[in-house]
Amino acid sequence: MNQMSPRQSGMTLISFLTVFVVAGFMILMMLQLVPVYLDHMKVKSTLDGLSNESGLAEKPASEIRKMLQKRWDINSVNDLSAENNVFIEKKNGVVTIQVVYEVEKPIMGNMSALIKFDDSISAGDSN
Repeated sequence: MNQMSPRQSGMTLISFLTVFVVAGFMILMMLQLVPVYLDHMKVKSTLDGLSNESGLAEKPASEIRKMLQKRWDINSVNDLSAENNVFIEKKNGVVTIQVVYEVEKPIMGNMSALIKFDDSISAGDSN
């Protein structure tokens, strides 16, 4: 007679719930943070597109801010404004545009995620 010893296989209820809670938290984080990073990609592509603009170094800072704000409005970027988050420096025929902003996203209860971004481009002729 061949008797098999009893063996347990699979996960216990507690380990299953632990995996379920961790996976649920990761999905929640992803649902909150992915749109922030997608908006940041739009901001970076706007800056890159602006660096290809002809005569950018000759334009006044207010016009550069308006150009950025229009492009962000078209792309539905709502986490920043050109007036508060864009810093423009002109020196020796080169314009440097820096975009600095923070996004705070509530996760659950009193827990939030704070994401900081700092991007810059330089355009113009240094001659």
